[in-house]
Amino acid sequence: MLKRRHGDRSEWKRILKREYSQKFLDTDAFRGYVTLIYIHKVIKPLTVNYDEKSICIVDDGYMWLQHFPSNEHYSLTTMFDASGEVVQWYIDITNENGIENNLPYTDDLFLDIIVLSSGEVIQKDADELEEAYTKGTINQAQYQLAWAEANKINQQIENNDFELLGLTKSHLKILLEE
Repeated sequence: MLKRRHGDRSEWKRILKREYSQKFLDTDAFRGYVTLIYIHKVIKPLTVNYDEKSICIVDDGYMWLQHFPSNEHYSLTTMFDASGEVVQWYIDITNENGIENNLPYTDDLFLDIIVLSSGEVIQKDADELEEAYTKGTINQAQYQLAWAEANKINQQIENNDFELLGLTKSHLKILLEE
């Protein structure tokens, strides 16, 4: 069974105090839901390690802006630090993005692409995708979809054509003004 993640991340116990907002945007550049979790207070910060880099992705004052594009097979989470600077962009490859109980969600297909603020690109969880396919959690069509979507997005990032990265600050501003 695929992991379903909702935009409000209400199951996340690390966050003690938060504000949540969401909006459906329909513009030439983006069509879909955008959500914002403004993290006021956490139990403890969350730091991730990529090779020899250690990056804090959750702490007091951080914001997570998530895009759920309509008719696409990815979602994008932009993590902002307390001063409003991008820490990283996290792209989840998805089976689908949808809406359930008025909350946007993704059905995660395991593969992830991380773009650090430095521009470095990191591929993640190919082993999880392989395991899911081997164990029958996903079928061949889903397996092929995941790789095709990841390859397409990686090519767009390499060519500076993944335009959603450039829209995150303006979309954050829209949600902060709500």
